[in-house]
Amino acid sequence: MSEITPLRRTVREGSGLKRVGGLWGELLAEFLGTFVLICFGDGVVAMAVAALPGSGRTAGDNIFFQGAGDWLLITWGWALAVTLGVYVAGGVSGAHINPAVTLAFAVRRKFPWNKVIPYIVAQVVGAFAAAALLYVVYYNAIDAFNKALGDQPRDSGKGFITFSIFATFPAPYFNGNLTIPLIDQIVGTAFLVIFIVAIIDMRNMAVKANLGPLMIGFAVAAIGMSFGANAGYAINPARDFGPRVFAWIAGWGEVAMPGTVAGPGGFSWYFWVPIIGPLIGGVIGVLLYDWFIGDILHARRALAEQETAAATPGSHAAPPKTEPGPGEEEDY
Repeated sequence: MSEITPLRRTVREGSGLKRVGGLWGELLAEFLGTFVLICFGDGVVAMAVAALPGSGRTAGDNIFFQGAGDWLLITWGWALAVTLGVYVAGGVSGAHINPAVTLAFAVRRKFPWNKVIPYIVAQVVGAFAAAALLYVVYYNAIDAFNKALGDQPRDSGKGFITFSIFATFPAPYFNGNLTIPLIDQIVGTAFLVIFIVAIIDMRNMAVKANLGPLMIGFAVAAIGMSFGANAGYAINPARDFGPRVFAWIAGWGEVAMPGTVAGPGGFSWYFWVPIIGPLIGGVIGVLLYDWFIGDILHARRALAEQETAAATPGSHAAPPKTEPGPGEEEDY
């Protein structure tokens, strides 16, 4: 009896299914991984902002975020969302599920540049689709919350409250100044990428037993707890832009795109901050890790290899390497 299944035979003999084993399959994985990320990340925000108040589980039908515990709900929800998204897509695409990670890996981890744009497109489309699903699931909760505020239109001054389910905005104490929110996004994403490359670097204290996604989720929780309030810790252009575009289509108007809220503590044209900030921060993060940690680990391994070669009878010490070899990047 043949051990070749009909699917394997079809792929081997040639058909459109061959694409699934290549870039097309990776894009499908990035789409689904990001879809899961947003469903559970924005989903926990929908619970906190609209569903819990509207279902009678808070002190009032328009009361939310009464204390630090509510923020912990958000941070741990996003941590689990990232963990699950990485577990879903990791075996196929590496589960970047974040354009900032994709760009950083292209800069320093030999990720092919010709895959960068396709990965980013798949991530943004996955985030958009997840926002659409959440809108269907939580439409009644969102509608009830807006009515509890006094039938506030989505694109009104208070529309940003339910808009926060989908995307981010700066805290009112910045009074519309976008400089610190931009720095905040750079810093938060730099830490995210530092943690990711440290967790998966097999030359460092990398986690074993397939626990990498869980530790990356913990890293996201730590960033949310320490840097989240300033600007909602998007730290992911796809996570913010895909749902933001959907919210714009769904009626949040200028609150979503270009990201403008009038009045005290308002802001204008915010949409670019959670795109540009994370892209810059991701590159800075991977460069910092290599400068302070990665290059040291590489140098130590090269020295150890020389010492081993020198101690082996009949061998000659290899010259020191100054750059990682083609296969060494796989250790990250």
